Amino acid sequence: MEIEMEKAIKGFPEQLKFKPIIKNKENLAKAERFIVSGMGGSHLAADLIKTWNPAFDLIVHHNYGLPEVPDLENYLIIFSSYSGNTEEVIDGFNMAIEKKLPVACISIGGKLLELAEKYKKPYIQMPDTGIQPRSALGFNLVSLLKLLGEDKALSDIAKAADSIDMEKLRQDGESLAKRLNNFIPIIYASGINEPVVYNWKIRFNETGKIPAFCNTIPELCHNEMVGFDGGDKTKDLLKHFYFIFLKDKADHPRNSLRMDILKDIFKEKGFPVEIQELEGKNIWEKVFSSLSLADWASYFTSQRYDLESEAVKIVTKFKELIKERGGK
Repeated sequence: MEIEMEKAIKGFPEQLKFKPIIKNKENLAKAERFIVSGMGGSHLAADLIKTWNPAFDLIVHHNYGLPEVPDLENYLIIFSSYSGNTEEVIDGFNMAIEKKLPVACISIGGKLLELAEKYKKPYIQMPDTGIQPRSALGFNLVSLLKLLGEDKALSDIAKAADSIDMEKLRQDGESLAKRLNNFIPIIYASGINEPVVYNWKIRFNETGKIPAFCNTIPELCHNEMVGFDGGDKTKDLLKHFYFIFLKDKADHPRNSLRMDILKDIFKEKGFPVEIQELEGKNIWEKVFSSLSLADWASYFTSQRYDLESEAVKIVTKFKELIKERGGK
């Protein structure tokens, strides 16, 4: 299983060159406003769309049903489920069909694509390579951009794939995992990189199998940082945290200043803190390099604790209990 996870991480750049094909394309509704419904790893690509273009008219929905939007008929609703069997997504799809709303789907198969075929709705079938949903971010992202009609972005992403120095990122990730040993990572970035910092967190959760937390500047400067200003009676609570700041040259100058000041304050308090610069010629290069570093760091974290990086046993157990107790 560990070999499979390592292969999945190494193969990420090739995912970015995937050429999606839209089935039932003649039924794809033209739209300028979009909703993406997905859970877990299946909505990460949509989150990154907002980093690429914050003005893009896209709502990310990760719940049952549909978002409370008054004019849903004016949106293209894209249902994304890696397995095709995510119950929240299926629930939303059925509701959209009942309301006769414009829809499209992304999956490797499962019930979602069966329903798409049944109702002749447009869909993209991603390759089923046996990887975890979080590891299929590249497949999901290019599929989503294809449905959004963003061909220029697809071209830019394919070019960015060649800029990823996976061997260097592997070495840097292994080194970071070593520094994080026996610590709980807390990852901070400015608000423009909220999806990136969230991706870091879930990689440590799902691949590293450790607690990890994230937040954004400037918001956390008004509340969360106070929680680390404890005294003698809370020092045992605080000694396990390791702070990683993801710094971007595109950050607002005041947010960059806030990051520097907070780093200095935390260091004075004895917390381990480090800066990770988001580097690249464009937004895609910065995002992909950063997330690949997070992939390697979380992978080597699981190795240090003798844990299975790919398995998500608690999720499997949770789904079984949901089915058992919920009757579905």
